[in-house]
Amino acid sequence: MLLNTILVADDDSEIRDVIHVYLRNEGYYVLEASDGLEALNAIKTTPIQLVILDVMMPQMDGITACLKIREISNTPIIMLSAKQEDIDKITGLTTGADDYMIKPFNPLELLARVKAQLRRQSLTGKEEFNSLLIIKNLIIDKNKHSVKLNGLDISLTPIEFAILTLLATRPGQVFSSEQIYESVWKEPYGYSDNTVMVHIRNLREKIEENPRDPLYIKTVWGVGYKID
Repeated sequence: MLLNTILVADDDSEIRDVIHVYLRNEGYYVLEASDGLEALNAIKTTPIQLVILDVMMPQMDGITACLKIREISNTPIIMLSAKQEDIDKITGLTTGADDYMIKPFNPLELLARVKAQLRRQSLTGKEEFNSLLIIKNLIIDKNKHSVKLNGLDISLTPIEFAILTLLATRPGQVFSSEQIYESVWKEPYGYSDNTVMVHIRNLREKIEENPRDPLYIKTVWGVGYKID
C-alpha cells in the first residue's frame, strides 16, 4: 500500500517538527520545506497528495506559492497563518486553498482536517460515473474530474469541483451554505463564516462570463445557491 505523501512548508522548524510527528504517527510520509520556493519545487518533482502551507515565509510567501501551485496542480492545500483578520482568511481561500487554520492551532484538529481532505480526494477518485453533466455550454466529467466551458478546459480546485458537481447534479435545487459545507467538507457546519461564499465567488470567476450577473451559479437571497 502506497503511503500518502504530505508536504509541510513552514519557516518555523519547531512547527514543522510538531506537524511531522503527528502525521508520521498516523502513517503518512512527510516532506518538509522552509519556504514557498522549496514547496513549489517539491510539487514539481514529487507526487504529493496534500500540502500544508504557511502564509508568512521567506523567499516566496505562502499566498504566492499557493497561486503558483494551483497553476500546475489541484493537490489539496491547507493554509496556516498567525493573522486572524477575516480578510486574510478570504485571501487564503481566493488563492485556491481548500482549508485554512489560524495559529496557534491544535495539532489534532489539523490532523482531522488532513484526513478529511484526503478522504474527500480518495472518494472523488474512486467513484465511477456513467455520464457527463451538461448544463448549457458547461460540461462536467465526473469520471475524469474535469470541466470544460465552451470547449475550453477550466482548472478547478478539488473543493471547487465538488461544489460545482453538487449543484450541477441537482439542477434547480437550492442548497444553503450549511448544506454545501456539510456535503463537501464532510463535517458539521457548526459555525458561520465566509468559506462557502468565497469558493462560490472563485467558481464564478472561472466559469461565468460576468460573475456579477451569473449564468450558471445563481444566488437565491436568504436561502443559498443553485444551478438552473
